[in-house]
Amino acid sequence: MPITMDLRQAIVHKVHGKSEADLTDMIIGSVDGPEAALPGLGVILEIAWKHMSPKQQHDFVHLAHEQIDKIKPVPLT
Repeated sequence: MPITMDLRQAIVHKVHGKSEADLTDMIIGSVDGPEAALPGLGVILEIAWKHMSPKQQHDFVHLAHEQIDKIKPVPLT
């Protein structure tokens, strides 16, 4: 019988047991990489977010907001 996994489970399975260096390499390789890597970053963010203190969450949102405001979006066509 085939194994069925949702996307979150598949990503957790892929990164589970990796070293911090391996995880860093995966993140660096995903940033500005193919769009197919974005769900993996999203799952990692979700896992981290659930374990952040409210202050860490606030600081992350503040940083993200600052950086997003610096980007000029390309016009939608």
